[in-house]
Amino acid sequence: MNDNTQDDEVLKKIEREVRMREGASKLLAACSRREQALEASKSLLTCNARILALLSQLQKLRKAQILQRVGHRPSEGIVPCLGKLALSDLRIPLMWKDSEYFKNKGELHSCAVFCLLQCGTEIHDTGLVMVDRTLTDICFEDTIIFNEVDPGFQLRVELYSSCAVEDFSPGALGPRRVSRLGGSLGCSSGKKIRAAFDSAAVCGSISSGGDVRPRSVSPPLSLDLSALGPKYHLLAHTTLIIEHVQEGFKTHDLSLAATEDSPFWLPLYGNMCCRLVAQPLCMIQPAISGQLKVKLGEDLNCWENVYGILRGQSLLCYQSQEDLESEDKPLLVIPIKKDTLVCVSERDPVHCQSIYISSQPQGEGVTYTLTTHTPEDTQRLTEALWQHIYNLSQWKQCCDHLTKIEMPSSRKPITVKQGSLYHEIGSVTQETFKDLISGFAGLLTSQFIILQKMGLC
Repeated sequence: MNDNTQDDEVLKKIEREVRMREGASKLLAACSRREQALEASKSLLTCNARILALLSQLQKLRKAQILQRVGHRPSEGIVPCLGKLALSDLRIPLMWKDSEYFKNKGELHSCAVFCLLQCGTEIHDTGLVMVDRTLTDICFEDTIIFNEVDPGFQLRVELYSSCAVEDFSPGALGPRRVSRLGGSLGCSSGKKIRAAFDSAAVCGSISSGGDVRPRSVSPPLSLDLSALGPKYHLLAHTTLIIEHVQEGFKTHDLSLAATEDSPFWLPLYGNMCCRLVAQPLCMIQPAISGQLKVKLGEDLNCWENVYGILRGQSLLCYQSQEDLESEDKPLLVIPIKKDTLVCVSERDPVHCQSIYISSQPQGEGVTYTLTTHTPEDTQRLTEALWQHIYNLSQWKQCCDHLTKIEMPSSRKPITVKQGSLYHEIGSVTQETFKDLISGFAGLLTSQFIILQKMGLC
């Protein structure tokens, strides 16, 4: 992809987010219910974050183009493969005071919260959750998937909160203000991006990580946006890296960004629990495949024609391509690990070039010898093996075994016939049961964190 194509793609994404943001602004101005305003305000904040991230990416592209024009070529080193990253079962335990939770005293403090997750320029948000003292932990049922991440990723998780008892006046923006806002964003692509840049820098609460800074802020646009509906404030945040990718449900520390005197404050325990899994492409996609010759035994003439496919932690050798397609067991499995050594030698008296693959399973050194039918195929296979081993080493523990990433199936709402006393009693019992389960799950989450800190699980 050339530079102009990359620029065009980023500009299209920015324009799309600007249109989404304009729609969210108009929707927020027309909201008559607080629930609608909370959702619209969340969408507005998310669009601002995406615009800032894309502008930062555009700035980096332009900077690289300028350096290339003056003769500074980017360093062309080996680059690891990309992969998928999935975060699910996000739980944030709360620590209410005894007088608030157990004795049920004091004013019912309620907040609307959601999480914003950013990895590079890809940004997702969770659903909105209403939180008060009846909850022992904040539960987000979303499964967030990032499709193109490298092993050096930094996944920033931010928790935002809005006090649910703040004053809310429907239609805070009059028709005149809405028309001015739409006009400022609807003139041309450049004006749209400039207006979005100014307002996103003012109203967006997420850091883009780049050097993008507004030269000036349009006063009417900033004023209009600052008056829109309920406000979300950063409550806590954390950054996850590849070392945090582990099996199962794990605990991570949160950095708190608010104090108890803030109206949007919630008594966070200081931790969050989630499942974080990664699926490198080298574990699911074949790196190379084709006809090979594998040396069996010490006899120099004992070679077997096979069809090889490099995938995951193995070079699978089949009798033929038909055996691979029929899912028969391979004739030979050559392990390919992070510490596997691959070298090329021309000493073989029969074949002009041989590839030696050295592995050490359980402390015993094993060397496999193979070759191809042409020197070009030998070079391609050797380079593919080196690249694959590099990918495995960079993705570290994520390549110990293949992890599946599954999207949750959409749940259809259960319809219950109304008017029946039996169903009414059943629904009350069901709600009571859900509250008990929620409270019990929150207590288990807190106990899980304590046990982990003590090193007992």
